[in-house]
Amino acid sequence: MMFSLGDARRPLHETAVLVEDVVHTQLINLLQQAAEVSQLRGARVISAEDLLFLMRKDKKKLRRLLKYMFFRDYKSKIVKGIDDDDLLEDKSGGSNNSNKRQKIAQDFFNSIDQTGELLAMFEDDEIDDVKQERMERAERQTRIMDSAQYAEFCESRQLSFSKKASKFRDWLDCSSMEIKPNVIAMEILAYLAYETVAQLVDLALLVRQDMVTKAGDPFSHAISATFIQYHNSAEGSYMKSYPDSPENTPPPTPTAPPSGSQHSGKTASGSLGNGSAGQDSTKTKQRKRKKSTAACGVEAHSNAIQPCHIREAIRRYGHKIGPLSPFTSAYRRNGMAFLAC
Repeated sequence: MMFSLGDARRPLHETAVLVEDVVHTQLINLLQQAAEVSQLRGARVISAEDLLFLMRKDKKKLRRLLKYMFFRDYKSKIVKGIDDDDLLEDKSGGSNNSNKRQKIAQDFFNSIDQTGELLAMFEDDEIDDVKQERMERAERQTRIMDSAQYAEFCESRQLSFSKKASKFRDWLDCSSMEIKPNVIAMEILAYLAYETVAQLVDLALLVRQDMVTKAGDPFSHAISATFIQYHNSAEGSYMKSYPDSPENTPPPTPTAPPSGSQHSGKTASGSLGNGSAGQDSTKTKQRKRKKSTAACGVEAHSNAIQPCHIREAIRRYGHKIGPLSPFTSAYRRNGMAFLAC
């Protein structure tokens, strides 16, 4: 999934684990807030209305979700075998049972929208800049692919959290909740999980681009202290994984020659000299081996998103700027802003 969104062909396992942890944490917090909204409404289940209410302040992401709900309805009509003429009539009418997702959203916005801004999004055909940028990045990514790589890329683009709904529900531990989400709410949560991964990759790519030093850029030296800290810790963990490297091996302690005749002393000193030469050659081989291993590792993972990129992206996204910054988002909890809404 991360490969289809702009990461390397073989993403780092540490990065994938970190992204999964972030997505899981955010969805659990989102479910808790949706359950609170559902209790205020007096409902018995978490429905699409609760999630739409939480997303009502971010118009761009809400518009993207409404388009997703429209295409879900469109897909269900095609599966049922409705022809194109009926599709156009249903789209213009909007009152058919096959448009149930759109109808739920429209009825809910009718009940809470007093200015008409939310209802206007149903007729808004504005181009989504984020989706457009992702499509352009995917096009650039496929220019240098052969047929086998492109087939693998197409398969990765088809991955989603909604294909295995039961596993996704178990992953969120919905069975332990008093108020459980219904089917349409689970569809929206699966979509928001995918969008969270996509936004993490988008932000991490921007962070990685910022970390590349540019010639003639006066601000190239102004790197975030948080990034430097994570970068140094990552290098430290790399050094710990190779404890036998020449830099980590302490120098050998010299031993005094044994007491004896002058001839035996010369022999001992000669053996010490040969031993030191052998140690030097061993060190040289280890140094060359380490350089080749590091070069191979850099070559293999030079384009992959690092965990420090993800952490820096989250730090920048949740950074509060300005005197009114605590009031800019109603969804900040545990010091971390929601990426999906």
